[in-house]
Amino acid sequence: MTNRTYREVRLAARPTGPVTDDLFEIVEVPIPEPGPGQVLVRNTHMGLGAVMRSLMDEHNDVPIPSYEVGAPLHGHAIGEVVAAPGTDLHPGDLVEHQLGWREYALLDADAATRLDPDLMPDPAAYLSQGSTALMGIERGAEVRPGDTVFVTGAAGGVGSLAGQVARQFGATRVIGSTGSQQKADRLIKELGYDAVVIRGAGPIEEQLRAAAPDGIDAVFDNVGGEQLEAALALANRNARVAVVGALASQLSQDGTTVKVAVDSLSLLIRSITLRGIALYNHRDLIPQWNRRFAAGLRDGTLTFPHARLQGIEQAPRALRELTEGRHLGAVVVEF
Repeated sequence: MTNRTYREVRLAARPTGPVTDDLFEIVEVPIPEPGPGQVLVRNTHMGLGAVMRSLMDEHNDVPIPSYEVGAPLHGHAIGEVVAAPGTDLHPGDLVEHQLGWREYALLDADAATRLDPDLMPDPAAYLSQGSTALMGIERGAEVRPGDTVFVTGAAGGVGSLAGQVARQFGATRVIGSTGSQQKADRLIKELGYDAVVIRGAGPIEEQLRAAAPDGIDAVFDNVGGEQLEAALALANRNARVAVVGALASQLSQDGTTVKVAVDSLSLLIRSITLRGIALYNHRDLIPQWNRRFAAGLRDGTLTFPHARLQGIEQAPRALRELTEGRHLGAVVVEF
């Protein structure tokens, strides 16, 4: 290596509202030397997610450590091994790990997972959130042939894949929600959604009733709040509701938790299943998803909607724009 330093993004201050660029600082530091059992990785891509806004707070409700002020952030990344003394990894190996937000990562070898460089047509596809989409569709909402499915937050990194996966499981009508007419049009034209309800365009329940006149059989909920309440109101007998995310709370402007009113008697009478489900309990789906996604990308039955920003200096902007809803699909930074 000719350059003996690299850049990393640190948390400069905790937010009191929305994500702003001044909450981050980019610092140049020396490239470390790996010791026995360690691996030095040159990161090539990192993925961003809405959960990162929660991790910027000192305390959060997700099972991931909060970011520390003055320390580099962390998150899903892939890269090439530079050196890995005393391990079964070799220079040039493609690996994934959780030390993104930096151009080089030093970690214990058992924290890096070797990836097949030939599996995905685009290595950035390893950063998709499709394993969460598969989990919610297959094991959470238990989508079946003939179902009408409602996916909230349909334009995000998870939702943009959940609708596609629902089709693979036989859904005959797929309805999404999003925050703008432009995104709604793209979801219908590009991702095969049959109808889309738009946040802010009127009561969600009224829009959903028009989009699903025969009710809803399966719900993939990324959002919570009014959208989950509307889904429950329209749920058919024996409907399955998977609570996969909580964007309404994670991205609230004042940091407050958005409550959901649940009529338990109505759920009981209609035999509705309401299930919270998280990927950390279903990690066996990750390799399954990678194989399914790679095959779908190659034969054209699946697509990877995403925005790709170039350079680590764009990482703060990428997270800000993600939380502002600027992009459709996943958000990836390429180093």
